Amino acid sequence: MDQQTLIYLVVGATFALYIGIAIWARAGSTGEFYAAGRGVHPVTNGMATAADWMSAASFISMAGLIAFTGYDNSSFLMGWTGGYVLLAMLLAPYLRKFGKYTVPEFIGDRFYSQTARMVAVVCLIIISVTYVIGQMTGVGVTFARFLQVDTSTGLFIGSAVVFVYAVLGGMKGITYTQVAQYVVLITAYTIPAIFISLQLTSNPVPMFGLFSTHVESGMPLLARLDQVITDLGFAAYTGHHTSTLNMVLFTLALMIGTAGLPHVIIRFFTVPKVADARWSAGWALVFIAILYFTAPSVGAMARLNLVETIQIGDVGAPDSNLAYEDRPDWFRTWEQTGLIRFNDLNNDGRIQFYNDRNATFAQQAQEWGWAGNELTVNPDILVLANPEIANLPAWVVALVAAGGLAAALSTAAGLLLAISSAISHDLIKSTLNPRISEKGELIAARISMAGAIALATWLGLNPPGFAAQTVALAFGLAAASIFPALMMGIFSKRVNNVGAIAGMLTGLVATCLYIFTYLGWFFIAGTNMVENVPANWVFGISPASFGAVGALLNFIVAYAVSKATAAPPKEIQDLVDSVRVPRGAGSAVAH
Repeated sequence: MDQQTLIYLVVGATFALYIGIAIWARAGSTGEFYAAGRGVHPVTNGMATAADWMSAASFISMAGLIAFTGYDNSSFLMGWTGGYVLLAMLLAPYLRKFGKYTVPEFIGDRFYSQTARMVAVVCLIIISVTYVIGQMTGVGVTFARFLQVDTSTGLFIGSAVVFVYAVLGGMKGITYTQVAQYVVLITAYTIPAIFISLQLTSNPVPMFGLFSTHVESGMPLLARLDQVITDLGFAAYTGHHTSTLNMVLFTLALMIGTAGLPHVIIRFFTVPKVADARWSAGWALVFIAILYFTAPSVGAMARLNLVETIQIGDVGAPDSNLAYEDRPDWFRTWEQTGLIRFNDLNNDGRIQFYNDRNATFAQQAQEWGWAGNELTVNPDILVLANPEIANLPAWVVALVAAGGLAAALSTAAGLLLAISSAISHDLIKSTLNPRISEKGELIAARISMAGAIALATWLGLNPPGFAAQTVALAFGLAAASIFPALMMGIFSKRVNNVGAIAGMLTGLVATCLYIFTYLGWFFIAGTNMVENVPANWVFGISPASFGAVGALLNFIVAYAVSKATAAPPKEIQDLVDSVRVPRGAGSAVAH
């Protein structure tokens, strides 16, 4: 059976599984649509939460980011994993005890303010929409490569699949579909890693293989990787080359941004008891750790394989670079996507791949007749191309295709549910039509979901040029607006409605202004007020790291304003106490 037919069969089978689960787990009430009837087992919820979190960014991009930067990008691992520790310890059990369906509902009730609830709705929609752009674009790109269709067709197919299981099943259908998607994506991620670890180190466990001996050279794998890339003018893979302050703030922004992402938080509303919410977060960490412990190995081994494929002899020696005509089949395939490009600057028919921004090495390269780096590789291709680079069996390539699609679809569904819940429950039910029946609210929720899918599809078909930057905005906004409000709502009886609103708006506005100053207003090219280079950053803080500063401003303003105004009513202070009492699960109010 040829490669393409195998991919069609594997991907088609997984899609049929997702749709079948959605039909089986169709939501019949608002409780099932918003919170899966609060009957999900903690292990099941942990697995679904892991799939909800491990988006195309985690599955496709993270290993590539680590591969091309090394130690400095370990911030992604530490920040995203640390965010789940914060969720487990500080947020999940208390929010479950409160017994509501959505994040804005908690903020509105705790701060006894419809305005606070609407500010939270706006933050939630902005965060979720910016995040979903990357997921839907990832669906299109993955389809284009593996199913041999154009990006638009791939996006329509992916949207149709999400439409069926998200609109029909709501949180109930999405939960059990995400369990299946987790199994697919983690299998697709780990099996190639095991094969490649065996090839390079003879160790079947990738995380241990990373610290094992490289079979061919007899050197430790990481020492061999450092050697081959520094020989080409790149920075040492294991070294620290960036601002420590910025790295710490970026890690912190990712941590509190993760803990403040609405589509992750609502997963903890689905379990029966308060203790189950904490256990769910613990199990989610276990399931996420399987991929996150493997990612550094995948990144390092893929970088080594890539460099040694291109650099076939001693650096600078005649005929030491791969001839373009001899490039492997995977190279030719990925060239068609535009994600890997060759430009023969010195017209010698060979591929020179090196760091031409290293002035010292560039001078030496000129003496060898090299005219500049000739190979541009998008880091996103490394995980998807890894099985082909390592010459793994065709079924492994097909499995990776299914895994990449599962990762993008699982997170997209969670984000779309957060958007539709905010519209139908927090906007329509709470504000526009409080007397709406449960059946009417369920219909409104499904229509909102369909509308959100249509918007996400349109954004995927017309992705703004700033799709990569919006990820930083999503985390920054979650860190600077949602997370502080939740923390103060749970642990402080003194913060009142005026303080909470002032804090959220301060964090939101300050973070947006800082990001737009360097990346352009709404990321429109040429509208940035200051060039986005480290020398221009305030105290060396990058736009992607500013979410941590925005969160600090939120806390300071909220407490200052609350101290200057009246304390919350007695019943609200009693409510805060009751949320923190470790007894019972509480029950959702009547809807």
